[in-house]
Amino acid sequence: MALLSGDGWLFLLRWFHFLAGITWIGMLYYFNFVQTPFFAAAEAPVRIGMLAGGLVSRALWWFRWGAMLTLITGWLYLLHRMGQLGGPREFVAQPYGLTILIGALLGTTMWFNVWFVIWPAQQVIMASATQVKGGGQAIPEAAARGQRAGFASRTNTMLSIPMLFFMGAASHLAWVGPIARSTKIGMLVLMVIVIVVAEYNALVGTAGPGKKMLSTLKGTFWAGFVLTAIFWIVSVILTPRM
Repeated sequence: MALLSGDGWLFLLRWFHFLAGITWIGMLYYFNFVQTPFFAAAEAPVRIGMLAGGLVSRALWWFRWGAMLTLITGWLYLLHRMGQLGGPREFVAQPYGLTILIGALLGTTMWFNVWFVIWPAQQVIMASATQVKGGGQAIPEAAARGQRAGFASRTNTMLSIPMLFFMGAASHLAWVGPIARSTKIGMLVLMVIVIVVAEYNALVGTAGPGKKMLSTLKGTFWAGFVLTAIFWIVSVILTPRM
């Protein structure tokens, strides 16, 4: 395969998609697995120093632009593959197309959270920390925005588990059987319901089971794996037997 051929460009697109995705999800896991627990145990001056000193802003730069490049390269690749296979209907009719579309829509939801929930909130938090470090007053809304950003970040961590499963399943895991129209509809409807509920919980919920579940990494992991299992079980139930 010549690198500058049509297939070569498609390979390069996937390669950059992988690089950007690893950067994005790696930073997501850093924030949730390392920075957030550290901040919870650290003294206020340490947190303020990290927020106002450039560490967090640099990490957020890689985080948000990794998400953006992942989205752009992913959808360019997806649209190209749709064209190769005859259009959106023909693309989704195949197990490969359906599974990778589920992953792409979950990833797009996560990208939305990064750019329109987490990043705007973190800007307020860092500005507040800079004011406090300089001897001023904290921005009143910073605490609430921080809680919302953290909750959206946990939501993304939860969604990343089924997202990565279905991205990998598209090429590396055989479907349970011949794909039927009922399977496509059932999977896509379930995906939309999951996204709507998760986003409502991330953007509006401040109390209740949803917040409690995502308040710990253990609960977040369980939620992600349960969502993945539900998607897969539905596909098994809805796929006709040979």
